[in-house]
Amino acid sequence: MTPQIIIVLVLTAVINLIVTLSLAVRIVGVRTGRIAITFSLFNILVLVSRTANTFQAPLLAKTVEDQLKQEAAGNEGVFRLIILSCTIGSVIGAVLIPSFQRVLSKAVEHFSVHRSVPRLLYLGFSGSGRQFIKENLKMPSKESITALDPTKGFPKRIFLANLVATAIMTISVLCCVYAAYINPAYRTTASNLSGVINGVATLLMVLFIDPHSSVLTDDVVLGKVSVSYFRQYITYMVIARVAGTLLAQLLLLPGASFIAWLAGQV
Repeated sequence: MTPQIIIVLVLTAVINLIVTLSLAVRIVGVRTGRIAITFSLFNILVLVSRTANTFQAPLLAKTVEDQLKQEAAGNEGVFRLIILSCTIGSVIGAVLIPSFQRVLSKAVEHFSVHRSVPRLLYLGFSGSGRQFIKENLKMPSKESITALDPTKGFPKRIFLANLVATAIMTISVLCCVYAAYINPAYRTTASNLSGVINGVATLLMVLFIDPHSSVLTDDVVLGKVSVSYFRQYITYMVIARVAGTLLAQLLLLPGASFIAWLAGQV
């Protein structure tokens, strides 16, 4: 395994960890009553995720280019390992959600008083900040899973939409890069078609998932929906995310074949 692939695996896990943690941001916003500040502070982590994302695709594409020059066959195992790193990152993110909620809640309270991101970052890396994080590390409770009752209030439509959207977004770049093995003559075209696949996932997010989550968040703030139900909803979304990364394993080759065909048609 090349150093580039190892870096891609680490970056992929980090990206999916942050995306999974994003599901808990609304809970923190409801708990603190400062939804706007909560999302604003979480954007610091989003910046880390986007920076990692800018390196991920070029490193993977470089590996494919080198193998094509050597007339090597497609290394399917590496791509499946990358998808597995998505699953691992998502699972780690799910496990860290209770701890992340406590830390982010404290960050929101601190920022509300001092209103300085640099000062907040300094506190986070200081001895007292590290001690606070250590003291608030907490594993998810068994009740968060055992209390789930799919027969009562299970958001089936949103769950399926999140499942499919996660699977599509997981393989979007991978399919376009792997398509170079299937149709090397159009590998440049294929690499630029990730937006086609991501577009489907974006539509699902914009039309179904985000509006529903936003309305539900407002209903919790207004007292129309209980916080316990909202927590169950977030748990379902986390499960859908992890399951979506597993579904991506099944969609990798069909998706790559479709991109390879589409690259020859446009």
